[in-house]
Amino acid sequence: MASGLLRLFGMTDLFAARSQMGVSLAFHILFAVVGIGMPALMVIAEHRWRRTGDAVYLELAKRWSYGTAILFAVGAVSGTVISFELGLLWPEFMHQAGAIIGMPFSLEGFAFFTEAIFLGIYLYGWDRISARAHVWAGAIVAFSGAMSGIFVVIANAWMNTPRGFTLVDGRFTNIDPIKAMMTPAAFPQTLHMTLAAYAATGFAVAGIHAFMLLRDPRNAFHRHALTIALLLGAPAALVQPISGDISARYVAKQQPVKLAAMEAHFETMKGAPLHIGGIPSVSERRTKYAITIPHGLSLLAFHEWNAEVKGLDAFPEDVWPDVTVVHLAFDVMVGLGTFLALLSAAILILRWRKRDIVSHRWLLTAIAIAGPMGFICIEAGWTVTEVGRQPWVIYGILKTADAVTPMPGLIVPFISFTLLYIFLGVIVAYLLYRQVLRSPRSTDEVLERVKSA
Repeated sequence: MASGLLRLFGMTDLFAARSQMGVSLAFHILFAVVGIGMPALMVIAEHRWRRTGDAVYLELAKRWSYGTAILFAVGAVSGTVISFELGLLWPEFMHQAGAIIGMPFSLEGFAFFTEAIFLGIYLYGWDRISARAHVWAGAIVAFSGAMSGIFVVIANAWMNTPRGFTLVDGRFTNIDPIKAMMTPAAFPQTLHMTLAAYAATGFAVAGIHAFMLLRDPRNAFHRHALTIALLLGAPAALVQPISGDISARYVAKQQPVKLAAMEAHFETMKGAPLHIGGIPSVSERRTKYAITIPHGLSLLAFHEWNAEVKGLDAFPEDVWPDVTVVHLAFDVMVGLGTFLALLSAAILILRWRKRDIVSHRWLLTAIAIAGPMGFICIEAGWTVTEVGRQPWVIYGILKTADAVTPMPGLIVPFISFTLLYIFLGVIVAYLLYRQVLRSPRSTDEVLERVKSA
């Protein structure tokens, strides 16, 4: 029956395994990102309440802490599913690489449990521990959430630039886990991902409250929420292009075939042009309808006007990633990321000039539209990272086809887990929607809620 389903959907076992892992990661990464950003928002809100006594900040801190708890719980479920999938779908990968990636995953587990413990203290400690201890509990939640994400990204960075071992007869020996964690991809990837988490979460929250302020510009609750969300998201989005430049230069040196796919760069040359947009034609070895900037790719990748950039022609075609998918995903990430950076610059300039952001409806509209863009950028960026590494699961060492389980009929768990994720997604969306609907309509309502709490 499973084989019949595979034929019906036109899938191979490898494609089904990759699809299942892709769906799992695409779902889980949203909760991992929010687990980094939301605790920072709730701590900032509580700190402002402690400093100013403004009850609106207290309401925000409590509301965001409840949202954090909901998203943390679902993220824990989806993360647990992924840990099982690594062993079930990719046994050869875990057999060979388990001793190396075991340390960052163990540290991630430690950070995760630390986050869980202190989130519990934060949620139930409002009237049970001192004000300073409560703020510190929230700060530990925010820090451990960030560290949890960083350790997972370090494991992924090792897959992109494997180090810290000696390869003997196809087996890893003389393993140095510390050196493996300090792989060349570790700093660029962790920096880029952490900034992306803060930018995406900040603008997602800001987008919701900007939309509400378009209806009710005088609402103090949404004004305060917008201010804090932009305080987190705008600086991160503004700095993100710098981390993107660092990441691009690391890819140019360590994974040149990925860079060639990202830029749809088919021919090795000096003074390579930059392609913006366009649709790659692999058969014709060119990118149609693209805007071409002469010498742009050489300048961005190596900071040299006439630097030689390897094209796809420098590599056997059987190790090319899916050029179309990687290039389009890269363009989506860069395009939306640029929009967020420019929007952040406009916001920060207005704040520097002490202008009221809410009084500019065009800016509120832009923030509302930008709400989901950070998450779209993250999904596109991980598509570039993962699809761009193919056909390798460990770059240059172990191919994905050699790491997949020999167990047949993978379409069944693929459909089952996809339905599970859809169900969880609907539940989370409903719970968060109820949180938004219950937003206070006035400061008096906030005070009544605080008094009754």
